Amino acid sequence: MNDWTQTAAWLYAWAGDRLPQVLDLAVKLFLVLLLAWILQHLARRSIRLIHETLRRRTDCAEDIKRIDTLVRVARYAASVVILVLAGGIALSALGISVAPLLATAGVAGIAIGFGAQSLVKDLFSGLFVLLENQIRVGDIVDIAGHSGVVEEVTLRYVRLRDYEGNVHFVPNGEITTVTSRSREFANAVIDVRMAPTDRVADIYAIMFDVAKAMREDEYFGGRMLGDLEMAGVDQWQESALIVRARIRVAAMAQWEVRREFLRRVKEAYDERGQTMPLPHLTLRFADDAESMLREVSRSSPATRRTAPA
Repeated sequence: MNDWTQTAAWLYAWAGDRLPQVLDLAVKLFLVLLLAWILQHLARRSIRLIHETLRRRTDCAEDIKRIDTLVRVARYAASVVILVLAGGIALSALGISVAPLLATAGVAGIAIGFGAQSLVKDLFSGLFVLLENQIRVGDIVDIAGHSGVVEEVTLRYVRLRDYEGNVHFVPNGEITTVTSRSREFANAVIDVRMAPTDRVADIYAIMFDVAKAMREDEYFGGRMLGDLEMAGVDQWQESALIVRARIRVAAMAQWEVRREFLRRVKEAYDERGQTMPLPHLTLRFADDAESMLREVSRSSPATRRTAPA
């Protein structure tokens, strides 16, 4: 019984000494977490208000894409800064000095920096990609050998989704050239095959008629920004001539307009009786070779007639 009494007395004395410190520490940590939550909420709300204000001031789709991309990065950067500050204050509240950690991080950072050059390169490249408005969410681009729609842009990488649905994560440090297919406008480049025996003027007439009909179409007319620009006969192939033309269209509408144009050209070919050129091969023999083949065919056992018995 005396042991239990001594143990209870010791616990009571320990709690009397430590409980104020524990409560003080708990209150400090709670205030740090509360402050971090408030700052996070204020940062998100401020960024959202700025986002809405900037979107209301412009009707340009290009500017809206740029604003959306920058807002995503700003939201991510604000979260990282707040978490780092909250972590430093929490460590100080626990009695852990942050200065030695920073010094150690500085020394370790030098060592890690030699092995993390690609990461630093990605971050700096991503910063300039965003500042120079090279890539935006929703664009169709070709970067680092991959093509697709931009789904996400960060300081570290660009996420693309191609036509087949495959997702590509391209580090910003590997981006040396950006080819955008969705800036302001595009050209639907169209190559039409014609038979060498057909008149070029007839093919021109078909292409201009198809372009005119598409300009009058309710759906495709809004996507075409100009008339057909005829470049002319572009190539001579073995079985066909290639006539090239182009149409200025809205951004990301070039593939749709091109496919519809080719479909209508095929229908116009069928209606007007134009020949659709296909690869073919013509064999010509010299006079001596042709006579020799005839002699061989006459003397062949398969061509001889057997006399009746």
